[in-house]
Amino acid sequence: MKFLITAGPTREPIDPVRYISNRSSGKMGYAIAQAALEAGHEVVLVSGPVALNAPAGAQLVRVTTADEMYDAVHAHLAGVDIAVLCAAVADFKPASCAPRKIKKRDGVPTIKLVPTRDILASLGALRPKKFLLAGFAAETGDLEKNAREKLEKKQCDAVIANDVLAPGLGFESDENALTIFLPDQSSRVLPRASKHDLANALVKILCGMQQKS
Repeated sequence: MKFLITAGPTREPIDPVRYISNRSSGKMGYAIAQAALEAGHEVVLVSGPVALNAPAGAQLVRVTTADEMYDAVHAHLAGVDIAVLCAAVADFKPASCAPRKIKKRDGVPTIKLVPTRDILASLGALRPKKFLLAGFAAETGDLEKNAREKLEKKQCDAVIANDVLAPGLGFESDENALTIFLPDQSSRVLPRASKHDLANALVKILCGMQQKS
């Protein structure tokens, strides 16, 4: 099968030296890419800025901003069987980027934010949609409620949620704990484990879902 995987954060520029971003390390997305490759699948990995080496054999597409990630994902959809959107894409970006560094002496700037394009929703809305679509939800509360809302609103085949406030898990950690939510109201818990082991389990589950569809 062919996997399209997004990973890491995006950076939305404020001026030539500052940006809005988040704590995503890319470890979960890269682990999924590695697991898919080890299982014999083809992988396109669209990655935001991370300090990780790309898995050998993956087609790596490096991007920085949410707009760049949107364009890269849509440009690499041909032949995809499973799309796993694991990247922590910024929800908002500055309406404009200052051409020069904003100086402290000029006072605190007012930065107008606008929404970024929703990559996950754009894929869920495609018709016909020939691939299985799995999105990630990093939550700090009401995990099931928020994940199921995302599942329905973004028209996903699965939403994989994790609690980023859980000690030692989530962002920047080598371990995680995941819950997979499905449209039939069922769910599957993948308890705390290394991101490598979780990725292996997740690839098997998603491949099984695609084969049944």
